[in-house]
Amino acid sequence: MRHFLLIPAALAGGFLLSGCAEKGSETVERAFQDVNVVDETNLNDVMLTVADPNEAVSYFSGAAKQNPDRIDLQRGLAKSLVRAKRNTEAVGAWEKVAKMEGATPDDQVDLADALIRAGDWDRAEAVLDAVPPTHETFKRYRLEAMVADANREWSKSDSFYQTAVGLTTRPAGVMNNWGYSKLTRGDYAEAERLFGEAIRQDESLFTAKNNLVLARGAQRNYSLPVIPMDQVERAQLLHTMALTAVKQGDVQTGKGLLREAIETHPQHFEDAVRLLRALETG
Repeated sequence: MRHFLLIPAALAGGFLLSGCAEKGSETVERAFQDVNVVDETNLNDVMLTVADPNEAVSYFSGAAKQNPDRIDLQRGLAKSLVRAKRNTEAVGAWEKVAKMEGATPDDQVDLADALIRAGDWDRAEAVLDAVPPTHETFKRYRLEAMVADANREWSKSDSFYQTAVGLTTRPAGVMNNWGYSKLTRGDYAEAERLFGEAIRQDESLFTAKNNLVLARGAQRNYSLPVIPMDQVERAQLLHTMALTAVKQGDVQTGKGLLREAIETHPQHFEDAVRLLRALETG
């Protein structure tokens, strides 16, 4: 009788151990899945920031094919295409994202950004018009300002730039864009002020420094502004100032600025040398 009782007990113990093993296996598998999710998230972030753009495109393209319903991977592909300057492909990728379940107004804004990069300003404007007015973000208003510039709607442009500046803690880039907008309108003094503001916000922004020189040169002010610059930047800015002077007919001033640029540059300044020779030979 005792033997008969042991058999069920042994079987029960076996089933219990089997159940524990299965639960343990499931627990381990879930743990590995969690680790894989964390690892994948980190890898996605790396691919979107520091990886080579075309490598990122390959990575997200493969991942999105394996998981076509995952909007985060489709977004990663679209962003990577933008980084790789493959603008036409980026438009198609963002259009796909914008139609997926879980798409947000930010995706529409990113689609408009891709369209602008691809030169399709009319479609970009239509996409931005469809974004809810309650979606107030820096990127949305920066793009709205650019579209208004393209349409020469200056009052709208100024309003959008002003709003965009107030929505970011790093306004240097948008101030530079706003200054360039003023420069194209012929409002050189205001452009000069905005470029100066951009440089105060970000002293490394050489584009703003170059634009500032253009704005001063357009007013026939051929002295370099008092801004942070290294020796190479100083030579390049003198070259820009010389080009502006020559374009306005102030050739002798331009020659003097070119000579100064050549003397300032720590290496051979081929562009300035070539232009000076051309001017001196008529």
